[in-house]
Amino acid sequence: QVQLVESGGGLVQTGGSLRLSCVFSGRDFSGYAVGWFRQAPGKEREFVSAISPAAGTFYADSVKGRFTISRDNAKNTVYLQMSSLKPDDTAVYYCAAVLGGTYRYDRSFEYNHWGRGTQVTVSS
Repeated sequence: QVQLVESGGGLVQTGGSLRLSCVFSGRDFSGYAVGWFRQAPGKEREFVSAISPAAGTFYADSVKGRFTISRDNAKNTVYLQMSSLKPDDTAVYYCAAVLGGTYRYDRSFEYNHWGRGTQVTVSS
């Protein structure tokens, strides 16, 4: 079955950078869209970014210009490069996958495979 494993989270100061990785296994990765979502304490899970099987990219307004998503099909990995981090970016970040993509990458219920998350903490 499909498995997703996130890594790369940690503690960083405001203005710093982190690169998250999501390693995919169990199926042909090239046919899957992958999204990143995040959930802060006491808040609902929210969309961050997504990349389609054809490498089309999508971003939440709150991260446009600061985050970059990419995929390496040879490594079965999606990356989320995060720059100019703010305390509001503090959350557990999850990657998720759906076969063939979707018309609405920002909707969490479109995805049927999820990782366990990685914590990102941005200190002020």
